[in-house]
Amino acid sequence: MTEYESTAQRYIDSWNETDPVKRKHLIEELYTSDATYTDPLGTATGPQAIDQMVGAVQQQFTGATFSLGPVDGHHDIARFTWELGDAIVGFDVIVLADGKIKNVHGFLDKVPG
Repeated sequence: MTEYESTAQRYIDSWNETDPVKRKHLIEELYTSDATYTDPLGTATGPQAIDQMVGAVQQQFTGATFSLGPVDGHHDIARFTWELGDAIVGFDVIVLADGKIKNVHGFLDKVPG
């Protein structure tokens, strides 16, 4: 498993972690202190705000889990697809700094009508 694949899997794991304390810990380990997350539905800056965003998504889609698609990367950038259950498909680009996620740029390819 490449560093890109490992980081992307940890990212997906953080979105699937439903225990708030464990999720907060995973996110704090995964992201830089000034990390940003941006997708068509919102933005968040810092691990605490990102954790709150993840928690809100989990409440909206109770019981659904994320799965990771193919991962590709070079230098300090990785891209990958993901699915949330059968309803949503997305594509994320992450920028790494010192082995942690500094930026997430998310795209939604398929959403419920």
